[in-house]
Amino acid sequence: MKTASIPSLRVAPELRQAAEDLLEAGETLSGFVEQSIRAGIDRRRMRKEFIARGLASRDEAKRTGEYFAAEEIRDELDAMLLTAESKTNAAQ
Repeated sequence: MKTASIPSLRVAPELRQAAEDLLEAGETLSGFVEQSIRAGIDRRRMRKEFIARGLASRDEAKRTGEYFAAEEIRDELDAMLLTAESKTNAAQ
């Protein structure tokens, strides 16, 4: 597989030092930067998908006229959380 490079990035010496100070054993600054870029891409992709799902849900609600009260949703989420916590506690 061919590789490509990311443009050089000029930063304040303090920022570089802060990054170097936090490198884990065997980790390089280049590896840290690559991992940070990947994490940023993942966060932005998830945010974009979340917004798209929200807009699609809004459009579906407008189309069907079916809406849910915030209390209903909160209660359902609370029940899901309790179930998950019960399973976690039972597994321990």
